[in-house]
Order: sequence, then C-alpha cells, then structure tokens
Amino acid sequence: MAQKINVPIIWVLGGPGSGKGTQCDKMVAKYGLTHLSSGDLLRNEVSSGSSRGKELSAVMERGELVSKQIVLDLLKEAMFKSLPNSKGFLIDGYPREKEQGVLFEQQIGAATLVLFIDAAEETLVKRLLGRALTSGRADDNEETIKKRIHTFNSNNDEIVNAYKNKLKRINSEPAPDVVFKEIEKHLDPIFLSKL
Repeated sequence: MAQKINVPIIWVLGGPGSGKGTQCDKMVAKYGLTHLSSGDLLRNEVSSGSSRGKELSAVMERGELVSKQIVLDLLKEAMFKSLPNSKGFLIDGYPREKEQGVLFEQQIGAATLVLFIDAAEETLVKRLLGRALTSGRADDNEETIKKRIHTFNSNNDEIVNAYKNKLKRINSEPAPDVVFKEIEKHLDPIFLSKL
C-alpha cells in the first residue's frame, strides 16, 4: 500500500494505567479524532477467535510484546478503513519501541505530535490494581502489571529520544481535567486552526 495517511497523526504514549484512554476519550470529544488503541485492536483480534488471535492471546498473557508487523497491520487496516471520515488519528499505546515508530512512518505516515502521558510507577500500579477489580482482563494482576511497566520503561527511553523534536511530556498525576488542559495547549494549534 503506497498510499500514506494525509491527516494529523498523534501518538499517545504512556505506561499502562497512565490515563491514556481517559485522555484519548477527551481528545475524541473535543477534536473529533479517530482513536485507535493498539491494545484494543489486539484484544479484538484475540476475542475474534481467529488463529492469529489465539497466538496473540498466549503472547499477551505472558506480558510480552506482540510481533511489530502484526500490530502495524492491525493499525494500518483500521486507519485506512476510517480515513474517509477522519479529521486525524490518536494512536494510543504505540509505538512501544523505536523500530515500530520507524516502520509506522515508512508504511503509514509521519507522526505530527507525540504525547507522553507520564505518571510515577507507584501511581500506575495503584490505578491498574483498581481497574483489575472491574476489568476482567487477564493482564490486570500485580505480577503481570509490574512486568508490563518494566517492559514499557525499558523500551520507552529510545522512543522518547528518537522523537524528542515532536514529543510533549504531560504529567498525568493531577485530576483528568487538569491533565487535559495541558494537552489542549498542544492540540488546539493543530486542529482548531483548521476549523
């Protein structure tokens, strides 16, 4: 597919439990963006019962990262399907390592902005354990949570360094509305100037 995406693309990074989903919901409501979560796309594939989904399930339950190309293919399919009606894309939880970012930009399009939703590790664990009470997700248990945070942290530094010219770090410790005010400072110039 030689076609590239020609609307703004915002990568939304942050450790598990940092509040990416909450902030993406607010960005969708204000700016009318298409929100794609690599995690949701993977979970949907798993729940479809496909053979690809069964392989993914085993990898995710071990707290490991799924193959770069599978994640990219799921994103690409979803983005091109939504493109005719999209003002822009929020890519939630992606890329998780530098090479994923390089492949994404080669195969889909360049990121306009990278938002890094940042919180302390203790905050992430506390939030995820709270979510575990209602989520029913196999990966919301303390041991897997700590593995996921470690995996995120060990890969994140090279992404932050590789995209520092596009990266905006957002402290997600305050209340969600306070966090969103910070995000608006970076998104208003991109989306509201086009209205």
